Amino acid sequence: MMDKITSGWINGFIGVVIFAGSLPATRAAVMDFDPMFLTAARASIAALLGLALLLLFQQRRPILAELPSLLVVALGVVLGFPLLSALALQYVSSAHSMVFVGLLPLCTAIFGVIRGGERPRLVFWLFSLLGGACVAGYAAWGGIEVSLKGDLLMLAAIIVCGLGYAEGARLTRQLGGWQVISWALVLALPPMLVAALLTMPASFAHVGVPAWLGLAYVSLFSMLIGFVFWYRGLAQGGIAAVGQLQLLQPFFGFGLAALFLKETVSWAMLLVTLAAIVCVAGAKRYAS
Repeated sequence: MMDKITSGWINGFIGVVIFAGSLPATRAAVMDFDPMFLTAARASIAALLGLALLLLFQQRRPILAELPSLLVVALGVVLGFPLLSALALQYVSSAHSMVFVGLLPLCTAIFGVIRGGERPRLVFWLFSLLGGACVAGYAAWGGIEVSLKGDLLMLAAIIVCGLGYAEGARLTRQLGGWQVISWALVLALPPMLVAALLTMPASFAHVGVPAWLGLAYVSLFSMLIGFVFWYRGLAQGGIAAVGQLQLLQPFFGFGLAALFLKETVSWAMLLVTLAAIVCVAGAKRYAS
């Protein structure tokens, strides 16, 4: 029988692979869908599925003290990251945005430090600054005046996502893995459903197959199924340990963007992402 730690790493790995497809799928979807409608629709679809799972397995309701954390998770990973990244992908390619995803583990670690009250060593902050410098340098080298809006939106998306991951990881210890994202989705369902109806296009005739597939992917996999594996992996294998798997996400994303969207992945993108990953790994090494 597989031990708990190994199972945690496998579940975490599956979660990361699923998340890696999020930006390419979002890129395909925003070609024909408005970013606000896409954000609201994916959250509403996932929330209805999450509610069905909670009712099916008769999960306990969150207590009052858990609601603020669930609200943070909802604002971070249900609304913030999907909307900001969808807006960003109107200006930059999914391959370009993947460079910023390389900073997600670092951002999650920073919020983990803030929320957990830990005192990292000075080396941690040096690695953090170096990683940020790599990304800023890449943006400037690639023509920051052209993609500044997209870059800023992606940076904001990563910040709120890191906060949502850190808060969700804390809450997992109390509420359970997949239950956290399910309850966060249910909490966000009323406003997201209203927003989806208000921003729904008058006609879907112009929507192509790639956009429909993108919407389906981000609704089912990115918004719900990925979190089932991800939070379960964190709970089984340890948040700090399994969280390292996020470092692989940009590489999987590059491959998917090149395979399905025919986007060009330059050596500069790969080198900058690798540099960011090295910096994140160093920062995580000295986080405690």
